[in-house]
Amino acid sequence: MPVVHLVRHGQASFGADDYDVLSELGREQSLRVRTALAGRGLRSPVAVCGTLRRQRDTAALALPDVPAAVDGRWDEYDHLELMRRYTSAPEPGGSSLAMQRLLDEALRSWVHDGDDGGWSTFSDGAVDALGDLTSGLGSGRDAVVFTSGGVIAAVCAQLLGLGADGVVALNRIAVNGAVTKLAVGSRGTTLVTFNEHGHLDSASTTYR
Repeated sequence: MPVVHLVRHGQASFGADDYDVLSELGREQSLRVRTALAGRGLRSPVAVCGTLRRQRDTAALALPDVPAAVDGRWDEYDHLELMRRYTSAPEPGGSSLAMQRLLDEALRSWVHDGDDGGWSTFSDGAVDALGDLTSGLGSGRDAVVFTSGGVIAAVCAQLLGLGADGVVALNRIAVNGAVTKLAVGSRGTTLVTFNEHGHLDSASTTYR
């Protein structure tokens, strides 16, 4: 039975001019993911990532011997644009906790906004990317996808039949460098574990 490991990228550069760069801690988290993946007995693994630099750099550090194919459907949503569109904060800023509260509000509104169409396009794109990946794996291969918390939340919410509150709850607790495990069987894809991060200690566990 093929297995797909969804890896959330290492910590990006919160508060910096270019968010889409791994922080030093993000690089360390990516190396810890490398150790974790080495212990999982991956079978002829296929690697995939989005186009974002933080996703590609995590892939290069965590699975250096397997070049990752790039698929933009694994890209994260633009969290700053969402907060500007759906919250009262014209220029989101402040602490990580304040940002998280704004993001929760914006994400919930986005999922509920049926007229916008953006969430369904984003979520369905991620699910379609997963389907395309699993259809080509075969019984003797596993896959590792280097992506982001919102994408992982979207995929898991679809698999579990969750609505907006479920998406927000999953997204909120996604840990940088965590691994979510999916099993691909004859009856479809099943969520086995979510957000595994035992390979990270308390000092290297971050959510944003």
